[in-house]
This record gives sequence, structure tokens and C-alpha cells, in this order.
Amino acid sequence: MMQGNSGAVIVISSHVIRGSVGNRAAVFALETLGYPVWAMPTVVLPWHPGHGPSTRLTFPESDFDKAIDDLIRAPWLGEVKAVLTGYFGNAAQPRAVARLIEALRRNNPDLIYVCDPVMGDLGGLYIPQPTAEAIRDELLPLATIATPNRYELAWLSGAPLDDNNAIMEAAIALGPPRMLVTSAVPMMTGSTGNLYLTGNHALLAEHRLIDHAPNGLGDLLSAVFLARVMSGMDEEKALQTTTASVFEVLARSVKRGANELTLEMDAASLSTPMAMVQMRRLVHPLKRRKP
Repeated sequence: MMQGNSGAVIVISSHVIRGSVGNRAAVFALETLGYPVWAMPTVVLPWHPGHGPSTRLTFPESDFDKAIDDLIRAPWLGEVKAVLTGYFGNAAQPRAVARLIEALRRNNPDLIYVCDPVMGDLGGLYIPQPTAEAIRDELLPLATIATPNRYELAWLSGAPLDDNNAIMEAAIALGPPRMLVTSAVPMMTGSTGNLYLTGNHALLAEHRLIDHAPNGLGDLLSAVFLARVMSGMDEEKALQTTTASVFEVLARSVKRGANELTLEMDAASLSTPMAMVQMRRLVHPLKRRKP
């Protein structure tokens, strides 16, 4: 198991009472991999909305702001080496979190910020447009790593992304120095891919597509990838092992007939995944432009 010796992570996303999405997935993964976590909920729900209607517990904007202020002046703020954000409950929350990240960066310019812009899927946006715009405008410019799915990247870039070249061009245009795009276009039939793009690397990690996947895979992937990066792992290895971990948890959960990721039974899949992942190097768009 990786030992977390690189400090604490602040995770800011939704909290469900039953299930393994949002903070429930991210906190479990990071703590399993050895990292202390400060967990801040943006909303509280009895379960994922995909399971049916339930009561949405929210925070007044002023209270959320004050809690962010508490964190900014916390005596332990120096412990924090990374921030991961996911689902937001309203457009004011991303602005408040941007203040937190800027305060952390003043003390630690090397802070890693992973922005998982949880806003939509194949059917379009599932959060209000002002909230999506706040994530785009306030948080993405601060991100060290962004982890959108292909449909979120399409909304953020305003372009249809029908192939991996278009995905890479959109990722470069959007700005974060490192981007991990899920639901990328696979090269093998019956597969799905995670495309990772930096200034130097263009990598595709593919695995078999599994139908009827429970929710929470994006939350889990962002957290596991952050843990790999914080451990100092080489980026290609980090992508491979993260993809293997998430695929293995997914495959085992579905095999059990679960309608949620069975993280509590699969901690070993996070630390020592055994699943096979097909790794490919793609032609980087910046290299393609050279004469």
C-alpha cells in the first residue's frame, strides 16, 4: 500500500448518506492509500439522484463562505498539500473555493489542485448553467490537473469531440497543464479509454466497457490519480494503475450485482490492482503542428 507522506488533501464535493459517490468515494480512496483527508460537503443527499428523488440538504451561501474562511485561517493549513473538488451545489461555492485555493497557494506554491468538473454526461448538463460557468471561470484556471469526462470537456470547450484528436485540441485550448479525460474514444471495440494529456505526454489507457456501471467512477478516478501523483509515481504508471484500480472496482461491484461501488470490499484493488490495461502513446497535437 502507498504510504501518504506528502501531506493532507482537502476534498470538496457532495456527500451521500447511502452509496459511494462524491466525497464518499474520494475520501475512502485517499485514506485507503494513506492520505489524511479534510472532507467538506457541498450538499448532502440520502442517495445519488439516479436512484430516484430524495431530499437535498443545502447550506446557506454565507455559511459555506464562513466555513471556507475558517479553513483559510486554520492553524493546520500547512498540512494541506492538495485539493480535490467535484460536485457543487450552487454557483457561489466555486467562487468561495477559489479563495481557499489561492490562500493555500500563497503558503505553498506547489499545491496540487485537481478540478473534477462534475457537471454533465452524454445527456448534457445536469447542474444549473450558472454553476457550470462558475466551475469553468473560477476553478479551471487554478487547476494543476483537470479530470472532465468527454461530454464535460465538450461543454467547456464548446466543440463536439468525436475523436481523440479533437479531445486533445480541446484540452490544450482549455488551459490546465495536465488533463485526464474519461470516456475518451477507444481504439479497441467494446472498450473505453482515459486520455491523459500534458505538455509532453499524450497517453490513452483502455479497458473493457462494462454495462450498467454504478455511479462514482469519476470521483474515484480523480482521487486515486491524485494519490498516485502525490506519491511521486511516474505519470504513465500513475495513469495505468489508476485505470486498473477503477476498472477492477467496477468489474467486481457489477459482478456482485451491486448498484453502488463496493469500495469497502475492494480496498486491495486501490492499492495493488491486478487488472490489465492497454496503454497507448498518441501523437501529441503540439508535435503534429511542427513543420
